[in-house]
Amino acid sequence: MKPGELQRRLERIEAHLAHVERLHDQLNEVVVEQSKLIKKLQTQVRRMSDSVETAELERIRATNPKPPHYQ
Repeated sequence: MKPGELQRRLERIEAHLAHVERLHDQLNEVVVEQSKLIKKLQTQVRRMSDSVETAELERIRATNPKPPHYQ
């Protein structure tokens, strides 16, 4: 191996490592943001589901009158 070759290889490895570290950080940011979005969407879906369920129960009660002996 030539004297400067080892140094060049080391510099190239360090450059690649820096690139991988930057990609890792970017990916981590994306994962964190997606996790926040998923939690927000889950909350919205739960609220919408509760609203639909409540509306459906109210519709059923409104269209299904109580028998005379319950009034």
